[in-house]
Amino acid sequence: MRTAVVPVEEIFALRWAVLRTGMPRETAVYPEDSRGDTFHIAVYDDPGDSGAEPVVKGCVTFFPDPMPGETAPAFRFRGMGSSPEVRGQGYGAAALKAGLREAAARGAELGWCNGRTSATGFYEHLGFTAVGAEFTIEPSGPHYVFVTKDLDR
Repeated sequence: MRTAVVPVEEIFALRWAVLRTGMPRETAVYPEDSRGDTFHIAVYDDPGDSGAEPVVKGCVTFFPDPMPGETAPAFRFRGMGSSPEVRGQGYGAAALKAGLREAAARGAELGWCNGRTSATGFYEHLGFTAVGAEFTIEPSGPHYVFVTKDLDR
């Protein structure tokens, strides 16, 4: 698998398909997408020697956003997802690690997100800590704020 910083158009179809399943296309457009300081990470499969074009199988979007209660420069991420057929194979982790490295290169000292409660184990495995009380974001359900200062993975 390979990661790259890409334009939002490169990851949008996957973001819409896996994070806004069955919802209108516009629900997958984030206000941060049009900001000049936002970046998007794509994770591609490895088509091997088949001659096929690599396909985006994982994605995440990062943008500068102060974490409430923190003074350190921070990047928030959202829209992280992977294709159902590759879940559990490291595509999400690869996207997140590449994004954290890029955020650090852009001056971030911490990374954070509003992550689904169901993904707590994933975030903790990657060195994140849940902070504060659980809260609900509709339509996706219960979330925690997850934070890490370990950006250089």
